[in-house]
Amino acid sequence: MLTLTALALSSILSASLVVAQGVGTYEKEVHPQFPIQTCTATGARSGPNCVNVPTSITLDANWRWLHNNNGYINCITDNYWNTTLCPDNKSCAANCVLDGADYKGVYGITTNSSAANGGTLNMRLYTPYNFATNIGSRVFVMEEGSETKYRVWKLLNREISFEIDVSRLPCGSNAALAFVEMDADGGMGKQKLNTAGARYGTGYCNAKCPKDLRLVNGEANCEDWQPSEVDRIAGTGRYGSCCAEFDIWEANKMSTALTAHSCSLTAPAKCEGSACNDGLCDKDGCDFNSYRLGDTGFYGLNKTIDTNKKFTVVTQFVTHDDTDTGELVEIRRKYWQNGREIKNSITKIPNMVPANGISDGFCRDQKAAFNETNTFKKLGGMNSVGAALRRGMVLAISILHNYDNEMLWLDGKWPKDADVGKPGVVRGECQGDSGTPLMVEGARPQVSFGKMRVGPIGETTSLIITRN
Repeated sequence: MLTLTALALSSILSASLVVAQGVGTYEKEVHPQFPIQTCTATGARSGPNCVNVPTSITLDANWRWLHNNNGYINCITDNYWNTTLCPDNKSCAANCVLDGADYKGVYGITTNSSAANGGTLNMRLYTPYNFATNIGSRVFVMEEGSETKYRVWKLLNREISFEIDVSRLPCGSNAALAFVEMDADGGMGKQKLNTAGARYGTGYCNAKCPKDLRLVNGEANCEDWQPSEVDRIAGTGRYGSCCAEFDIWEANKMSTALTAHSCSLTAPAKCEGSACNDGLCDKDGCDFNSYRLGDTGFYGLNKTIDTNKKFTVVTQFVTHDDTDTGELVEIRRKYWQNGREIKNSITKIPNMVPANGISDGFCRDQKAAFNETNTFKKLGGMNSVGAALRRGMVLAISILHNYDNEMLWLDGKWPKDADVGKPGVVRGECQGDSGTPLMVEGARPQVSFGKMRVGPIGETTSLIITRN
């Protein structure tokens, strides 16, 4: 699950996290080109029939510079609001504006759009600039040819594939692709104070109903703001922003997770206070982490999926009748590396039926084996996930670390005080202190995504010469 505990460091004269939704003019907003490919069925196994689509990316508003109208005064510095500019949420949104982004110089984000088989997106966790440092980033994929709308992906009876290089992602880092049910225009049509919209990366939400967002529903989130005690650029406000989420990829070179989150919502929703914790969406989700599920030799350094090298990730959304209108019954995963198709690992947990994908049955067995509440089922299970995929979701791509849990939920022992002998506690080989943010930053993590394709199941990858 993506959170905002690793955000851009700021100073009086540097970029700060943004919450308002007016538009500034000091930095021109130019969306980096990041073409994906759409594929069609060939009718013969001669390789994919795919064409480039001229998509681009935009930076999440939470990483952008927030300053007063026609001035250089930060509306938030580190995790403290300017109370003159931001005495309340509405006033702050009226007084403060978002500005354009220097993608390469400030955020360490670059793209290569010249490839015939789609573009490449490179992201760095740690980027020093001038007298400050940016930590982490998140971008959204824009609709082809549009500057004002996110691309809406409808993936039932489809697969999505991409090539990735995680070799420079240590313990405690997380490079992620997540589909979230954001408004395609970033909420601009619903929110009168929002004149920035998707062009400036507004409208983020997820299944955890995060309250650490600086912007919620077109207004600031400064009221009742509580600065973090451990992260000098984080905090929480009164409101959260909830929506359906599917984490297609969360990983570093040590561990990876594929996670489905059921949700009772059919559109983004603002929540307040404790209501953000009360069951609108399945926060933990139903996850497939090979290491956690008993196959400790499948993913990692010099393992079946060797994370020293690039590989391709394929995720398939299978419906009950193999049609675009059918009910989602299973989410399947496979990989390609060194010219081979590699099937996903199979669960090796006692009392679990062996499985290599996510389904209602898998989630039921997993929750029982790990002694966890099956909130996934309570909030709709696969039907809920399928409904969100049918309505359409926006793709968010990020690189982060985390002060609250140091990513141990992904690659180590979690919870920290749990018995390692209990099923599901150990999620990877990373030790308890290996993901501390300063150690992670010192390793200078970076990730590369490329060759992103979407199309009918079985049609986004090349002809397989050797199968395992």
